[in-house]
Amino acid sequence: MTGFIIRRSIQAIILIKCVLVFVFLLLHISGDPISVMLPEDASKEDEILLRKQYGFDKPLVTQYGIFFGKVLRGSFGDSFETGEPALGLVLSHMPATVELAGTAFIVSIIVGLPLGCLAALREKSFLDRTCMIGAVLGQALPGFWLGLILILVFAVHLRLLPSFGYGSWAHLIMPGIAASVFHTARLARLMRSEMLEVLRSDYILTARSKGLIESVVLFRHAMKNSAIPIVTVLGLDLALTLGGTVIIETVFAWPGVGRLTVEAIHTRDFPIVQAAVFMLASIFVLINMIVDILYTYLDPRIKYE
Repeated sequence: MTGFIIRRSIQAIILIKCVLVFVFLLLHISGDPISVMLPEDASKEDEILLRKQYGFDKPLVTQYGIFFGKVLRGSFGDSFETGEPALGLVLSHMPATVELAGTAFIVSIIVGLPLGCLAALREKSFLDRTCMIGAVLGQALPGFWLGLILILVFAVHLRLLPSFGYGSWAHLIMPGIAASVFHTARLARLMRSEMLEVLRSDYILTARSKGLIESVVLFRHAMKNSAIPIVTVLGLDLALTLGGTVIIETVFAWPGVGRLTVEAIHTRDFPIVQAAVFMLASIFVLINMIVDILYTYLDPRIKYE
């Protein structure tokens, strides 16, 4: 296991470095930040001085070398807009993103897993068909559209919830629902298909023939043996929710990393975008490593030599 963790750590470092290279090149292709930072009445001399100040007068390879040197020292430079350290600014917005993503993740587990199990246990029943129709609709609805509908109904017409902002549990309800619907629907469909496959297995028939009560058959045998693909999807969903709440944060004016990144892209604030991508990529890689380690607990046949 130790060797596996070391290998995965090396692979993670290489992967994150490749992501940083890609983001660095993509940002420089996307446009010139100096044109955004300069006022309309700026002279050519002002432009030259500003380029020299931020290092944009150097060749691209040299710029990347300077950027990567800062990364190795734990710095992404200062924000072009505010002048604050970019990594510190991203970290200050991370709790809001974690709160929203964590809420959506917990809701998807609490709702999606039981619905999938019930649909599998009542195969071809009215409950099964209703759950699966709802799951298909949940995966088809765009999150931003659902967010706007929630605002229109619960904030504008019923006046029950605040339409945007951050601070109380009431502000979290609508963005949490909008961010969780797709993941809940996908988890319910996957749980149903995995449970159906496991319940038709010979060892489940043997367990029932031995006289085991149904709850023991379901929780000790069926659910544990269907857990590996579920854990895989849960790990991916958690990582995707952390990085995929950009539109939801924008719709609800949620002060998270996603909204900060969108604003930084609009203003071509390169340090903020690079720091945000680094944080989200690191979290994604770490979650995938944890999921791989959990496999050995769920299935003793899996060994990492």
